[in-house]
Amino acid sequence: METAVQRSTKSLGDEALVIGHHRFTSRLIVGTGKYASYALMAEALALSGTQCVTVAVRRERLFDSEGRNLLDALDTSRYTLLPNTAGCFTADDAVRVARLGREILLGIENPGADWVKLEVLADKKTLLPDPVATLEATRRLVDEKFQVLCYTTDDPVIARRLKEAGAASVMPAGSPIGSGQGVLNPNNIRICLEYLKEDDPDYPVIVDAGVGTASDVTIAMELGVDGVLLNTGIAHAADPLGMARAMKAALEAGRLAYLSGRIPRRLYATASSPEEGVITPAKPR
Repeated sequence: METAVQRSTKSLGDEALVIGHHRFTSRLIVGTGKYASYALMAEALALSGTQCVTVAVRRERLFDSEGRNLLDALDTSRYTLLPNTAGCFTADDAVRVARLGREILLGIENPGADWVKLEVLADKKTLLPDPVATLEATRRLVDEKFQVLCYTTDDPVIARRLKEAGAASVMPAGSPIGSGQGVLNPNNIRICLEYLKEDDPDYPVIVDAGVGTASDVTIAMELGVDGVLLNTGIAHAADPLGMARAMKAALEAGRLAYLSGRIPRRLYATASSPEEGVITPAKPR
């Protein structure tokens, strides 16, 4: 059943999130790592309303301590899987893992087999993206007909270079992976949006990484990004199921607020009640 929020956003001209060949009504993309159990993960994903989930396809991340396969816990008829190259530190490694992800998803006939979330990290301490290696891997994967979603820093220049290289979506980090710091530099995100959408207003820009709580999602969406990707903010919350619901509501609120248009910030107060037409009592004689 269509919600009131969905009806409101439609009336404001909001459309589905389109990335490459994929179309979603939910603008929240959720990761599958770090949950206490696969059962908890499955319930949290359902409550978040997401239609797209990311999966790290390196073999050691597909299996838990008891040898169970993550893919067996996901309803692949319900979710489009987005394979990611988490844990890669070179362009060569990222390209190899992307190919592996494509083969795995072709094997289960999931529509996510044609795309990849590209992560090429600089070091294990900061988990910041290596911009040079990310750009190299993007070019190579685009040549191999992948739709590439690039995890990158919030540097507007590298964001534009990645788009020029053929990235289907650029995904600037709000803050470092798993840090919970939210959007640290909203001005850079605004410039990224300006650069990436100047000749294509529909180009999808997704804030990826650093979300700690629901307000972080709302702030990101109010900047005008097209969606948010998160994992730790739900998986490591004290109540992951409650937080999954909060993230869903926060994203819808932020998107609706962006489309509705906030009032300008002013230095001084503005009266809520108009003064025009108010009858001033006569002064006593």
